[in-house]
Amino acid sequence: MSSYFNPFIIPFCIGVVLLFGICFIKWIRWIRNFDRLQRAIMLKNILSWKFIPAIWEIFSEVLFHRKVFKHKLMLGYMHAAIALGWFLLIVFGAIEASVAIKGKHPLWVPIFFRYFGKELPNFKGELFFNHLMDLLLCIILSGIVLALFKRFYSRIVGIRKATKHLLLDKIAMISLWLIFPLRLLAESFTANRYNNGGFLTERLGKLINFTFPSVSSDTFWYLETTWWLFYSLALGIFFVVLPFSRYMHIFTEPVLIFLRKLGLHESSKPTGYTKFELSACSRCGICIENCPLYKELKLTDVQSVYLLRDIRNKKLKEEVANNCLMCDRCVEECPVGLELTRIRQQMRYKKELDKTDSYKYVDVIQPFNAIGRIAYFSGCMSHLTPGIVSAMKNIFEVAGQKYWHIDSKKTICCGRPLVQQGFEQQAKELRRKNTSLIRESNATLLVTSCPICYQSFKKEYKLNVPVVHHSEYIEKCITEKKITVSKMDLKAVYHDPCELGRGCGVYKAPRKVLKKAVTLLTINNQKEKSFCCGFNLGNTSLESEEQKKIRDAALQNLIKKKPDIIATACPMCKKAFMHGTDFHVKDLAEIINESLMKKEFDIATIPLDT
Repeated sequence: MSSYFNPFIIPFCIGVVLLFGICFIKWIRWIRNFDRLQRAIMLKNILSWKFIPAIWEIFSEVLFHRKVFKHKLMLGYMHAAIALGWFLLIVFGAIEASVAIKGKHPLWVPIFFRYFGKELPNFKGELFFNHLMDLLLCIILSGIVLALFKRFYSRIVGIRKATKHLLLDKIAMISLWLIFPLRLLAESFTANRYNNGGFLTERLGKLINFTFPSVSSDTFWYLETTWWLFYSLALGIFFVVLPFSRYMHIFTEPVLIFLRKLGLHESSKPTGYTKFELSACSRCGICIENCPLYKELKLTDVQSVYLLRDIRNKKLKEEVANNCLMCDRCVEECPVGLELTRIRQQMRYKKELDKTDSYKYVDVIQPFNAIGRIAYFSGCMSHLTPGIVSAMKNIFEVAGQKYWHIDSKKTICCGRPLVQQGFEQQAKELRRKNTSLIRESNATLLVTSCPICYQSFKKEYKLNVPVVHHSEYIEKCITEKKITVSKMDLKAVYHDPCELGRGCGVYKAPRKVLKKAVTLLTINNQKEKSFCCGFNLGNTSLESEEQKKIRDAALQNLIKKKPDIIATACPMCKKAFMHGTDFHVKDLAEIINESLMKKEFDIATIPLDT
């Protein structure tokens, strides 16, 4: 064992012990802070079949960075070259050490094998391992070079804006960048003396020998050991700083993936699971690239990457937490799959500002006997665009469907706008009353016209009836031949509302419905990549002119093909677009209703709103 020790390994060993010690302590503390439901789910599923897909996703995302590759090819290669290359360097280094050394050896030997194995007798496969380790080192160094260029010219890896780093992030980043060039130099010095290098280290060793032709053996040994010490120091510094920097994602993301596969999700308030999510962000910058606030308003310090960073460092500012459209573009694009909108809602949490009896008015509303009927919840914004409500009422009538219009007069909000602004307690009061009304009515189905309400009833309520958006309901009516739609000689484009599309994954139903009534044109930036209309209720920080800039960007994308109608499935989007263009803007329910009334349609007869 003594032959496998040199004082230069001490920084590396200290770093490894501290790294795993700190990570273990953090993980235990976080898991202990899971809420009751999260703990129950984890204990129930920890030994289930879900373990296998979790392992596969860990390899797929943590090492291969599949989702980053999908978004940005060069950015994906940069991350995978470093992550997968380093992983394979460790794995094959361990195999090489086991083949070369008969019997036990210290755990650090594979990391410094070229030094400790220099006087070992030749072993089977030695040349193969020499070249393989050099090849892996080349791959890692190519990723490091891209990372270096990314700091100064981020477009080289396909993103327009690199993320800003704090001091500890910079120390960790620089030490990581130094690890592999220092290893290359250390191995090349050793290869020069003992001819145990591969295609890269052997040649670099000869170059070193050519550069220092008259250096004594003792001096050369001193230089060789110094470079191994620098390599060990770089490793040690990186490991010590890692748990307190952005690179904590290396050890947190695999655990998060495993927990998510077990079925865990964010709660309404921060828990230990939230800590895993905060530390799993690699700050790749993809969420900046796709944020409307950056693309249209050039705001570069409020995106999710900075929200998570500031929460971790306990330096979150109110303007960062509040200045967000909640459009879920960052959620859709995040390669780690973080629940970014949910975390932002947690950070907006506000204690009850109203008096305890502020919501007593909701208890005045009595349940309706809706046996044999469906329940229809039009939503607050639909009352401001009454053409949608009128269209749905007529569709119900044509379909022969009895219904109960829940919020026709004494309106109760679904509560989601309150949730988005952090008023969770107040939203609970509204959910309590709405849940009671729907359950006591004995309605068999809940139909909503507003995607905001749809997402609320779908995800935040616990109802005993199915919940569908009116696009899904109309599709069902057409399929079951309850209504007959006449196709009009009109071209339309469809705008995917944020809450319906990215929020709930409803993309097919609206398109199927529209294709029955109009010729639907394909546009850029649709479905998951659809632009926000800018008037989302999630943001109360933007000025009206700023909202209009975001809306106009969405409109420009929609009108490129000069459609007869801009169709959407959200009253908020409809209202936003109506005030920004001369094109006809319609909800798909209005389009279907008009096709029911007329077989031949003249565009001049379409009212701008009803």
